[in-house]
Amino acid sequence: MAQDNDNHTESQLPQVLVLRQPGCWTMLESNYSHKFNFLKAWDSPLPQDQFLAGHAGSVQALLSSSIGPPITANILGMLPSLKVIVTTSAGLDHVDLPKCRERGVVVASAPKVHTHDVADLAVGLFLDVMRKISAGDRYVRDRLWASRGEFSLVSKIGGKRVGIVGLGNIGLEVAKKLEAFGCSILYNSRKEKPFVPYPFYSNICELALNSDALIICCALTAETHHLINNKVLLALGRDGIIVNVGRGAIIDEKEMVQCLVKGEIGGAGLDVFENEPQVPKELFPLDNVVLSPHNGPCTPEYFMDLCELVAGNLAAFFSNRPLLSPALDN
Repeated sequence: MAQDNDNHTESQLPQVLVLRQPGCWTMLESNYSHKFNFLKAWDSPLPQDQFLAGHAGSVQALLSSSIGPPITANILGMLPSLKVIVTTSAGLDHVDLPKCRERGVVVASAPKVHTHDVADLAVGLFLDVMRKISAGDRYVRDRLWASRGEFSLVSKIGGKRVGIVGLGNIGLEVAKKLEAFGCSILYNSRKEKPFVPYPFYSNICELALNSDALIICCALTAETHHLINNKVLLALGRDGIIVNVGRGAIIDEKEMVQCLVKGEIGGAGLDVFENEPQVPKELFPLDNVVLSPHNGPCTPEYFMDLCELVAGNLAAFFSNRPLLSPALDN
């Protein structure tokens, strides 16, 4: 009897479709399954199309993430009752926004929750490449210090000119952190930010030419896809390094790999890649490259804050209140 009551209670909860479990799933399910009936498509024996068809008339909310299946026009077409998409990411390149706009589907993102953690990683990658921390660690572990002698020279941090591509929440936080190291900040963004003291470069090649390092913090859009191409990389030069905590496809990855292999740029710190989780094998032996598995915001504090924001957006929608972090509001 108790089981019947539990099922009845679950059936009365607001339904939220989840195509694939996001990184915060364990925490989200354990803390909020009493408030929402999460329909787990990945956990069903049915093919996704059949699963969606079974809920097409009732599902109004969808929870997505950048690592899950993209929310395409095809998926939206299978969900005629859908009214809101809540995504766990700041970027929205995995959502067909024009189709959402056409359909009147509102979208909530997580634009600020991850800011500090991603900025921390960006700075960490920058320091690691410049100071060769990971390379030095391998040198010691492989017992080369004793057999080969002193490790190679590393780069000073203070005084370096750091060009930030995308001076949004993360870019501004990176700039603030690197100023404390004595770095000079330059930036490129969609438009000039009159409230910051940093020099603005509307031309990305000119930014690269005047920088010792580029840190990619912008979103992936049609305009920023392969923004960092061979011309930009060559402008950065043999001693310049590139750090990417944005999206992999902002850099033309094939060109970057060739520049690194040929020594045409000085190094790279990469948390994101074009075809994750596939990473170009040419990067593995390079000591001037530091690799991270798209791990920018992955801290317990971040996941707790993210769960609260996701749940807050869902609760707001089902209560007919304004979304907490609307990215596309109709």
